[in-house]
Amino acid sequence: MQWEFIVALVLAIPVILFPVAFVWYLNIGGIYHAIQEARKRRTVGEERAKATKELLRTKEFRWMEKLK
Repeated sequence: MQWEFIVALVLAIPVILFPVAFVWYLNIGGIYHAIQEARKRRTVGEERAKATKELLRTKEFRWMEKLK
């Protein structure tokens, strides 16, 4: 190989790989954010379900059990 070709490769490879790595970083960041949001929503939903169960066990809602 001629030295000009090697220099061209050394200069071209980072120019090609930088945008690829940047797009990959953005995709991984988006996936990570989506997973974090899903976990947060699931936790909030579980907390609401627990609160609802506790509310239904209180005395104010005992009359509903008598209807069964």
